[in-house]
Amino acid sequence: MEVNFWHERWKTNDIGFHQLEVNTLLVKYFKTLSITENGRVFLPLCGKSLDIAWLLSEGYRVAGAELSQVAIDQLFVELGIVPEITKVGELTLYSAFNIDIFVGNLFSLSSEMLGAVDAIYDRAALVALPEEVRNKYTDHLTEVTNKAPQLLLSYEYDQSLMAGPPFSISVEEVNRHYATKYNLTLVESVDVPGGVKGKCAAVEHVWSLQIS
Repeated sequence: MEVNFWHERWKTNDIGFHQLEVNTLLVKYFKTLSITENGRVFLPLCGKSLDIAWLLSEGYRVAGAELSQVAIDQLFVELGIVPEITKVGELTLYSAFNIDIFVGNLFSLSSEMLGAVDAIYDRAALVALPEEVRNKYTDHLTEVTNKAPQLLLSYEYDQSLMAGPPFSISVEEVNRHYATKYNLTLVESVDVPGGVKGKCAAVEHVWSLQIS
């Protein structure tokens, strides 16, 4: 992971990847995972996403992992919640009612630290990682969550026209990462308004990954 790159983005508030509203595809498709009421949802590389507030408002419990302490300090301020802060191994855990966010390197998170989760919501993790890290990430994610079902959002575009992140993730690559672990359904593909960063046309894929 490009640790310094992401720390600098948060330090300088260069966070164009941060959406200023709840993701409409999350709202539309999260219930396709059919997790139980009060289920626990894990968001890898969560930032200060407004999707967290939406999931809490829908009665879900939230767990997350994020590299930047700046992002998580801002998250709890915006939620209006004062967290309890403790050290867990190499990570810092921010906890409050129905929410646990681990700050530090995602690969330092174990299944024992995380605890049981009922679903994964990946809007910004897979697409944020360079190709050489994505195999390690997808293996680690399925291990620490005990292969929880997943709603995955990814972009596909001509990578030669723009350097990521977000990186282009083809349908074939999603299958390489997950087809042996899950039943994959490409639920919807939608054109990205204005393209990625306004530079090139892109399609956003919505995937439902169910336990095989």
